[in-house]
Amino acid sequence: MKTIDELLAEGVSGKRVFVRADLNVPLDGTTITDDGRIRAVLPTVKALAGAGARVVVASHLGRPKGAPDPAFSLAPAAARLGELLGAEVAFATDTVGESARATVAGLGDGGVAVLENLRFNPGETSKDDAERGAFADELASLADVYVGDGFGAVHRGHASVYDLPARLPHAAGYLIAAEVSVLKKLTEDVKRPYVVVLGGAKVSDKLAVIDSLLAKADRLLIGGGMAYTFLKAQGHEVGVSLLQEDQVPVVKEYMERAERNGVELVLPVDVLASTEFPDLKTKAPAEYIAVDADRIPADKEGLDIGPKTRELYASKIADAATVFWNGPLGVFEHPDYAGGTRAIAQALVDGKAFTVVGGGDSAAAVRTLGFDENAFGHISTGGGASLEYLEGKTLPGLAALED
Repeated sequence: MKTIDELLAEGVSGKRVFVRADLNVPLDGTTITDDGRIRAVLPTVKALAGAGARVVVASHLGRPKGAPDPAFSLAPAAARLGELLGAEVAFATDTVGESARATVAGLGDGGVAVLENLRFNPGETSKDDAERGAFADELASLADVYVGDGFGAVHRGHASVYDLPARLPHAAGYLIAAEVSVLKKLTEDVKRPYVVVLGGAKVSDKLAVIDSLLAKADRLLIGGGMAYTFLKAQGHEVGVSLLQEDQVPVVKEYMERAERNGVELVLPVDVLASTEFPDLKTKAPAEYIAVDADRIPADKEGLDIGPKTRELYASKIADAATVFWNGPLGVFEHPDYAGGTRAIAQALVDGKAFTVVGGGDSAAAVRTLGFDENAFGHISTGGGASLEYLEGKTLPGLAALED
């Protein structure tokens, strides 16, 4: 895989460099609530612009239906990129149309532009090779060189991620290089004890990675909504907690395999439970009780791990040499149910392990809860991509960057 440093050494002055970034930031209206993914691509954009390249940044945001939708415009992300760069960033109001062509043509050496949301064009995500290829051809006409730096999208076989690199000289940006380097530390010659903390809502989203980790990790700590399917598999009452009943047999088999493999699989011993889901808009105080995990009342829903579980999980992390964490342990967006997620983050900060926070909600949580990002070994920008890498899958966006 060619590196951006090699590309810079060859010279990029005056060249149009297409940077496939991941600017898929959370928005409240037009306000960015977490700019972590924009900041993550800054080193690549700065290096290219500083070397005189004409930088064309492209990304997706959300899941529009292959047509323009103002709710998913990248305009706020382009404005924030300009603020962080301390320079004007031009914005094209389409992807490959008149505005995109004019905006790119108007760039001078060292200039930066952002194209509108790639997913406003149906060719970006099309399952049809010809339609996707045609869109990639149009994107290629806007550039001389391709730099892949949108790690959060490399597990997608989309036009700008997979098809476009085949049409242009290409290299990996600093972010992708860093992400791959970190993930190798979680899959090759791992320092032990190796502890994995998995949270999030649905156990079905994590089954494949759990299947893989049962042969690699020393401990698996389970939390979030997915924990209730595990508790149900143990025969416990989970009330009206989030439950994937159809996954109970699979989870049982995984628990049995963990025991056979000597993998310590740790489940919550207590939870915070309530009859009402909290109001995430007003953040009004919530009414809840702390109950043992095997005694959740039939009319209540578990919304966070309890105080005993927080202490237990912290103790299981304390002696680790490597920790990978993906998924919040509760409804962290509400202050009354952020304690479990905060406890995990604090345990990672307090320990001596090499720590990786696996993207998505976990990355947003550590920033929302006020933790210093530098206190962690690495905060990934791509939760889904990280999980698929750990599963051992071939990621299309990485394969496309191989020479």
